[in-house]
Amino acid sequence: MLEIADNGRTWVLSGPASSYAVHLTGDDELLHLHWGPRITLADAEALAVRPLPDYWPFESPLDGREEYPVEGGPRFVRPALSVRSDERRGTEWRFEQYEAEGDHLRLGFRDGGLAITLHYRMRHDVVERWVTLDNEGPALELLRADSATWTLPDREEWRLSQLHGRWAAESRLTASPLTYGEKIIGSRRGHTGHQHLPWVALDTDATEERGEVYGCALGWSGSWRIAVAQLPDARVQITGGVGYDDSGLLRLEPGESYTTPVFAGLWSDGGFGGASRAWHAYQRAYVIPDADQDRPVLFNSWEATEFDISEEQQGTLARRAAAIGVELFVVDDGWFGKRTSDRAGLGDWTVNRDRFPNGLKPLADYVHALGMQFGIWVEPEMVNPDSELYRAHPDWVQFQPGRKRTEFRNQLVLNLAREDVQEYLWEQLDALLSSAPIDYVKWDFNRCFTDAGWPGEPYPQRLWVDHVRALYALLDRLRAAHPNVAFESCSGGGGRIDLGIMSRTDQVWTSDNTDPLDRLAIQHGFSQIHPARVMAAWVTDSPNTQLNGRVSSLRFRFVSSMAGVLGVGGDLTRWTEEELAEAGEWVALYKEIRPLVQHGDLYRLRPPRGGLSAVQYVRGDEAVVLAWLQAQSHGEPVPALRLQGLDPTASYECPETGETHSGAVLLHHGLRTGLRGDFDAAVFRLRRI
Repeated sequence: MLEIADNGRTWVLSGPASSYAVHLTGDDELLHLHWGPRITLADAEALAVRPLPDYWPFESPLDGREEYPVEGGPRFVRPALSVRSDERRGTEWRFEQYEAEGDHLRLGFRDGGLAITLHYRMRHDVVERWVTLDNEGPALELLRADSATWTLPDREEWRLSQLHGRWAAESRLTASPLTYGEKIIGSRRGHTGHQHLPWVALDTDATEERGEVYGCALGWSGSWRIAVAQLPDARVQITGGVGYDDSGLLRLEPGESYTTPVFAGLWSDGGFGGASRAWHAYQRAYVIPDADQDRPVLFNSWEATEFDISEEQQGTLARRAAAIGVELFVVDDGWFGKRTSDRAGLGDWTVNRDRFPNGLKPLADYVHALGMQFGIWVEPEMVNPDSELYRAHPDWVQFQPGRKRTEFRNQLVLNLAREDVQEYLWEQLDALLSSAPIDYVKWDFNRCFTDAGWPGEPYPQRLWVDHVRALYALLDRLRAAHPNVAFESCSGGGGRIDLGIMSRTDQVWTSDNTDPLDRLAIQHGFSQIHPARVMAAWVTDSPNTQLNGRVSSLRFRFVSSMAGVLGVGGDLTRWTEEELAEAGEWVALYKEIRPLVQHGDLYRLRPPRGGLSAVQYVRGDEAVVLAWLQAQSHGEPVPALRLQGLDPTASYECPETGETHSGAVLLHHGLRTGLRGDFDAAVFRLRRI
């Protein structure tokens, strides 16, 4: 809901539980009024008449109170907008008008020929903010154009939570006291990055299910930056957007425009769990394509075969996958060009006829005949120097003239900002998806930007922005042309996970680390912001030869992966008949609980810190608990779990324990009987009776 004051200078956006309010002063300064519990327009107008403090000349009364700080004038905080023309640098804007269309508020400002529009939209209790810049005057340079600045209320002892990591150890949750100065996270790598997810949360004393939490998440899949600043007067602001530094984003010629990605914000008084459930509901409703559809159980061939693949061998794996109930069979790397290792073939997206003599269609038809969908792996933004594409077009990669072209994983990054590269990839991928009945594409991105140059381009640094915009456009074009094909975002695991890529893909590959114990911590962090509906998780072989050699039971591996979108990635030709039979039982159980896991409300009952950990999903009159026991000391009982989200006045039956429980139950007996030792796991279903 959007409310506007009679004088047209105070605006309040409200969701079911929260409100966001801004006010324009008589001097055309846009001030932040409120972000938190729901208020009325009258409340906001009362806040608007409060005078600004008299700090001048050593501090600015606007700092920490201005809604979108620009560079220039009486401001000292980090600017969200920094513009340079041939004559000057900075912005001196004036308000022009506002427009309201449904729940979408647009506030228009102008500085000479530059029109600046701040956008607001409330969806559930998530505030979406972004900015449009239209250049109607001489050419100018955007040094920095952030999506939003968020202002927090006055509190003492803020605590900052973030998700950090590295390859194979992504999404690790950490929290620390916020101190004076700036805390900056981001990526200067050209993609979202394994090191940080573009999300922060701030609280003072919140627990999992109690207390105020403020969270912000950026929808951008390239280099980015979020700065959290505690100012000299203790006020806190969060600024974020595209690009890591201020060296320049784009040059806007006359008539050109730029729209920033969305920087979304959420206030919740339900603790970190309540905030997570609100984020998940928002993404399922407004971000994820076809989020109401169940994601299928998949098999992926990578860990079973790596590059050594053939049509016959894939057919053998497909028969075994179908027998245990798999619904989507995915051929990973090695099906194209001269791709017998990671040293050749990237860029040549034609079928290797030595391995698939008649193309992919016979295998795809065979997979369909087995009752499964068919999927394929690609890495379109990359090229091997040993490829037909690179030999024909060495100038199509990012490079600096006169410098060595740095290779990671024996590959270079294509300059997707170039229109000829975009058209080549469209032709190759459209032809691929038209050549066989392909239902699913795993889209990978296995190295960071290094030599991000564009010889001959007047403003070469624009490739950092235009690469991502071209990626989005290519995905949009492919989805429109092939509406029945689902896409997964992968970047060496969790290197490209954000609201931007998530709006164009059906699920994401959470991590290359498939160890079931390591995955519990990764999935715990991932769930702070993103829902299980997009979190792909595989059951692979034991010992885990890909990473750490850890031995774990099939039971533990399955229950770990069932917390998201279940997949299987082990070499099924080596599994025993007993293991295949057990796998089939787990797959069947997952299909029963899948609607709860992928579409239900998540409650994190115990974090994965050793000992017992558990999550619960609730949907309607049903719930399911997934529990893992990492280790148990001799004589130490398994602790009880207090379930969440159930009707305390109702009764629930649990087929795993054969007992009836109240809605305020402590799941106790079932845990003791269901978890029998170290590295054990269990699933408990509850249905209202």
